[in-house]
Amino acid sequence: SRLYLPGFYSYKVDGFSQKHVFITGCDSGFGHLLARQLDGKGLHVVAACLTEKGAADLTAAASSRLKTLLLNVTDSASIGRAVESVSKEVGERGLWGLVNNAGRSVPIGPTEWMKLEDFTKVLDVNLIGVIEVTLQFLPLLKKAQGRVVNVASVLGRLSLTGGGYCLSKWGVEAFSDSLRRDMHPFGIKVSIIEPGFFKTAVTRLDLIEADLRRLWTRLPQDVKDSYGETYFDDSQNFSMGLLCSPDISKVTRCMEHALTARFPRTRYSAGWDAKLFWIPLSYLPSCVSDFFFVLLLFSLQP
Repeated sequence: SRLYLPGFYSYKVDGFSQKHVFITGCDSGFGHLLARQLDGKGLHVVAACLTEKGAADLTAAASSRLKTLLLNVTDSASIGRAVESVSKEVGERGLWGLVNNAGRSVPIGPTEWMKLEDFTKVLDVNLIGVIEVTLQFLPLLKKAQGRVVNVASVLGRLSLTGGGYCLSKWGVEAFSDSLRRDMHPFGIKVSIIEPGFFKTAVTRLDLIEADLRRLWTRLPQDVKDSYGETYFDDSQNFSMGLLCSPDISKVTRCMEHALTARFPRTRYSAGWDAKLFWIPLSYLPSCVSDFFFVLLLFSLQP
C-alpha cells in the first residue's frame, strides 16, 4: 500500500531542464509564487498574466528562462493565442504541466442578494475558463504524458456562502475527477489543490466588503427589511473573521509536488485550517456542519 511506503510520494520525475509548465493567473498570489518557484528549480515556465503590469513584475523577478504572455481565460481567442505560443515553445516534446490557477471570488454573499450575472462573472473565470483552457491544451499535454493541476478550494467541499465561488469550486472538483479518469489511458495525471484560507487577491477583505455593500445597496427596501438592520454588518463581521494565512508557499509546495513527483496525489489539502477543520467537517452530517457555521457566524458578531 502507498500509505506505508516511506518516501513513496517523494520520488521525482527526471529531466526537469527539458520540461515546460504553463500556469494561469500569475499576476500575484499562488500563480506568481509558483512561477518563480519552478523557475528556480530549472523548469521552463510559461506564465500567463491578465495584466501587463503583472507580466512585467514577474519578468523582473525571474530568470530569462521564464516566459510570460497575456491571457484572459474567459476569451476563447485569447486562449487560442496562448496555445499557439506555447506550442511553438514546447515543440514536439509537448507540455508537461498545466496549472489552472486563475480565479476570482467576488461577487460573493447571500444568494438572494445576487443576480444571474453575479454568478456568471465568477463561473466564467473559475469553472468555464478552467474547462476551456484544459480542453485547448490537452493535445500538447498528451504529447508529453503530462500533468494537470487544478486549483479548487475547501469551499469546493463546503458551501460557506452564496454566489458563484463555491459553485465554481465544486465544479472544478467534478471536472477534475472526470478528467483524471478519462486521461488515465493517455498517461496524464490530474491533481486537485484544496487550499484553506490564505491571503491573496481572492480573499482581499476590502474588495469582498465593498462588493457586499454594492449588493446590499441595490436591494429593494422590502428585501432589506426582511433581513433586518444588523444583517449587513453581521455579514461584514463574518468575512472579517476568516483567518487567512500569509504563508502561501504551503499551497505552491503542493502544486510543485503535483508537477514534479513521480507519484502525485489526487488531492492536496493546503493549510492547517483545511487539514484540521474544513475538510474533516465536510465528511460530517450536514446538520453538524450547519451548526458549526451558525456558531461561527454568531461568535463573530459584536
